[in-house]
Amino acid sequence: MSGNYIAVDWGSTHLRAWLYRDGQCADSLQLPYGVSRLVDQTAHEVFTQYIQPWRGQEVLPVVMAGMVGSDAGWQTVPYLACPVSLQTLSAQLFEVAPQVWIVPGLNTPHNVMRGEETQLLGAMQLAPDTCYVLPGTHSKWVQVAEGAVSGFTTAMTGELHHLLMQHSLIGRGLPTQQDDNRAFQAGLQRGLESPALVNRLFEARARRVLGEVAPGSVGDWLSGLLIGAEVVAMRSELSVSQVTLVGSESLCRRYWLACEQAGITVNEIAGDTAFQQGIRSILDARR
Repeated sequence: MSGNYIAVDWGSTHLRAWLYRDGQCADSLQLPYGVSRLVDQTAHEVFTQYIQPWRGQEVLPVVMAGMVGSDAGWQTVPYLACPVSLQTLSAQLFEVAPQVWIVPGLNTPHNVMRGEETQLLGAMQLAPDTCYVLPGTHSKWVQVAEGAVSGFTTAMTGELHHLLMQHSLIGRGLPTQQDDNRAFQAGLQRGLESPALVNRLFEARARRVLGEVAPGSVGDWLSGLLIGAEVVAMRSELSVSQVTLVGSESLCRRYWLACEQAGITVNEIAGDTAFQQGIRSILDARR
């Protein structure tokens, strides 16, 4: 196992990094400097200020994944076209500074991903399956065949929820939202009934106005509706009966409920665990 190195998950909104020594995490950081929030700083400047000091005199190797490899990040890194074996990632790294590499993303004729490929590599090693779901702002449903990513589909569920709550009539004038499992379950049932959202979304407002959903629970009702619709649509499109969820505990719990109620068998692996395994295997393959 690679002993001393730095792993970086650099997305649109946040930068997260881990310092490993002798195979153990010695330090970590999380910063609000995703590539969409750099403002007057460049990615290189943020790296120099916060990550470079970890490298010391040893000049530790650094592997970065995510939107840092986009045209809004440090350097545009070409995508790898599917189908592709993720075991080849170690040979496809893009070096942006001495011993500093960015993992390439993946693409299909109509889809792209950055960052998730590293989680997938780890997940495929720790929890083998033929379909993985990575919930998030842009949820990914990934198909795997004979150890290679054969294709994937993106659902903008998380971003749609944010836009509707922050910039539409649905969320206007609402109080701070509270966790409400009953509201989520109610919305989930509605979403599972029909993935055709165009004539369902306004119900999030109507049910609040009519007193069926509390003002502080609209967000959870809408979350249930969107996730339920996503799961039913993807089940139909991909003809899947089993998936492995890869992500945060809270979000995976919601997708687990949706998949279970849609008749899909579910496994789960923590997103950070999968990411770290992916980085380790990339570095091990370069030794």
